[in-house]
Amino acid sequence: VTLYLEGREIPAVRLRQALRRATLSGQLNPVLCGSALRKKGVQPLLDAVVDYLPSPLDIPPIEGVNPYTQKVEARPADVGVPLAALVFKIASDPYVGRLAYFRVYSGKVKVGSRVVNATKRRRERIGKLLRMFADHREEIQELTAGDIGATLGLKDTFTGETLCAPDGPIILEAISFPEPVISVAIEPRTAADQDRLADGLRRLAEEDPTFVVRLDENTGQTLISGMGELHLEILTDRLMREFGVSGRVSRPRVSYRETVTKRAEGEGLFERQTGGRMHFGHVWLEVGPLPTGGGFLFENAVPSGALSPDFVEAVERGCREAMESGVLAGYRLVDVKARLLDVEWDEDASSELAFKVAGTLAFGQAVEEASPVLLEPVMDLETVVPELYTGEVMGDLNARGAEIREVTSRAGEGQRIRAFVPLAKMFGYATDLRSLTQGRGTFTMEFHHYAEVDQQRVDAIVYGGGW
Repeated sequence: VTLYLEGREIPAVRLRQALRRATLSGQLNPVLCGSALRKKGVQPLLDAVVDYLPSPLDIPPIEGVNPYTQKVEARPADVGVPLAALVFKIASDPYVGRLAYFRVYSGKVKVGSRVVNATKRRRERIGKLLRMFADHREEIQELTAGDIGATLGLKDTFTGETLCAPDGPIILEAISFPEPVISVAIEPRTAADQDRLADGLRRLAEEDPTFVVRLDENTGQTLISGMGELHLEILTDRLMREFGVSGRVSRPRVSYRETVTKRAEGEGLFERQTGGRMHFGHVWLEVGPLPTGGGFLFENAVPSGALSPDFVEAVERGCREAMESGVLAGYRLVDVKARLLDVEWDEDASSELAFKVAGTLAFGQAVEEASPVLLEPVMDLETVVPELYTGEVMGDLNARGAEIREVTSRAGEGQRIRAFVPLAKMFGYATDLRSLTQGRGTFTMEFHHYAEVDQQRVDAIVYGGGW
């Protein structure tokens, strides 16, 4: 300030230092302008990241959980402590193969060193280490705390998993990925495309944790699921362009879910001769609802010692498998608790197979009695339209079953409408909105929650293949 008031030139170094202090303290947010499309302002942005944002030494030590003691541990950005690194991206490179991008939070990692995937408790070997510069790669021998790089050779490691030193196990906070909300069926046009399709889907699923590939057991179709129409359009375009797949894609389908609304009991008996021996398992269990986001919870209420832990685990596996296909329309179950009440077993004939199947049967019967309901994804929609078209747009949203939450004016932009709306009613909305507003309306939407589908639409979905 003194230099400015005296009319003297302020050195650039002093300016950068002052901006950095203000940014780190939260008093200032640097704003830079540019266009990646025209390659304008990209380098100043990268320089600003280095000059103004906190370095690894400016932030507190990273915290994680020891997978063996379940205690929270802290790792400073220091090369003298055990390795802790987080894999944040998997990419398939046409020239070098599978690349795992990761950030080293503590310690160091060298080419050829042995590390542990603490998330899966699997050992891995570090192949080549690369420092990435967009499409350019530089081979290096070592990465240390604070570095970001990539490696070749990791076979069982995926996005969000932790790499650590064998003598310093730690699991860093995992990246949370939303569940897919929309699906399409995809099939190759020719037999020659089959292998390319399978390889392409596998590699895309490795890169993108929100992209799920599964086989529909009822139809035999390959289903791909993602976060929206645009997401799947981009991925199917990559399949055609990068992997040379010629395929047919169905119209989008909503990824519904099922759950239960009350407690109910079920019984499962498996008694059959298979593989030259008798298999016997008899199970009674109870299911009930969990709070939203509860997933699946299994509880063993059988007295300790009354059943082998292996058989109890087999019952749980059977329940988890049954969760994958609901009783209403075959959609995956969510937010369900299963409680093992009683069992009957035979010392000679009982087996894990028998108790797994019995668990599946009991779980399915209990779910049928627990008033199951269908759930659909509800999107958080924000639409910005000229004031002239507000009435028509709101009328259209109401017809789609939207719950209007807020309508506000934005200076120079028109009206902003925020609403919750079922995803099933939003297919083709971009085209409809352009038509309603003469191309002047815009919208964004993201998944917000699952909500129960009204009974009239349940019948259409289950029996009529509708939405």
